Amino acid sequence: MTDTPPPLPSGPTEEHRFPCDQCGSDLRFDPEAGRLVCDHCGNTGEIAGAGPWEGGVRELDFKQAMANLLPLQEIEETRVTTCPNCAAQIEFDPDTHAAECPYCATPVVTDTGTHRHIKPRGLLPFALDEAAARKAMTDWLGGLWFAPNGLQDYARKGRRMSGIYVPYWTFDAQTASAYRGERGTIYYETRQVVRDGKTETVRVQKIRWTPAAGRVARFFDDVLVLASKALPKRFTDALEPWDLSAMEPYRPEFLAGFRAEGYQVDLDDGFTEARARMDRQIERDVKFDIGGDRQRIHRIDTDVSDVTFKHVLLPVWMAAYKYRGKSYRFVVNGRTGRVQGERPWSAWKIALAVLLGVIVAGIAGYVIAMNQ
Repeated sequence: MTDTPPPLPSGPTEEHRFPCDQCGSDLRFDPEAGRLVCDHCGNTGEIAGAGPWEGGVRELDFKQAMANLLPLQEIEETRVTTCPNCAAQIEFDPDTHAAECPYCATPVVTDTGTHRHIKPRGLLPFALDEAAARKAMTDWLGGLWFAPNGLQDYARKGRRMSGIYVPYWTFDAQTASAYRGERGTIYYETRQVVRDGKTETVRVQKIRWTPAAGRVARFFDDVLVLASKALPKRFTDALEPWDLSAMEPYRPEFLAGFRAEGYQVDLDDGFTEARARMDRQIERDVKFDIGGDRQRIHRIDTDVSDVTFKHVLLPVWMAAYKYRGKSYRFVVNGRTGRVQGERPWSAWKIALAVLLGVIVAGIAGYVIAMNQ
């Protein structure tokens, strides 16, 4: 992927606002109800076409995208701002001009620029509401014995968490790999050794190497690559697994009341990471195919074909707090409630644990001394 693709064509700008037909207020997507709800009058609205999708979300051709030949309807423009602290690109409603970055709590002021990008093909709707996500986060904090008690209370009573749709790429590909290597078979030889003036017979492990060659093939389905740089990968990786089989075709109604981050990892860079993951799996396949007790791989030549991709959005509840001069970030899987974040430490709890350890060690030492 050495050639730089030409700029993407411009597409229409979409506004994710859905006025209530009874009172005119904005509808929002309610994860618990699975439909649009008006907080002002309680009116509800169904999402057209939502529900089980036969055949899954349609893939796009990778080569076509890299040649800038995607149909115009696959491109969209959204109004975004870049956080000056963590560089997240966050989409804002048309009437929003200032807000806090949900990733790091930095105040940001939106500009009038637009982000032109490949339109999402699918998403996983939020299944947990804000109250359920907050409970999952505070329960997680409560399970950290060395966390400050005040932070848990602060998180429980603090401002609302932000629901963010985080961008990902998924890649499908057919691979066929030819390899050369060696198969190692363990065997043992007996030897006579002299120890302390006595002759002993010992078994010595040896490995017999024989040449090996062959072919392996694998179809990769939905290799998931994070397309955001706003959060450490250790946070987002810890939120897996995602139930990608429940993916819905992209509909802006699902974004009503939430924010969406624009992707920062371009398609070709995303595929480079996906290929690295594929290669690791192919290496495991080759070792299994070689067999034996040990394996050496000298060369693998892989042909990759029928590459397709999707730009998808996955739901994450975010909380960013500044507590006693330190910043803490927490993320919650919007489907399963799995939590990850900055691990806080309480200095006095650590000191107390050390003191208790010293006391216990002292008592144990005293008891041992008395018994002697």
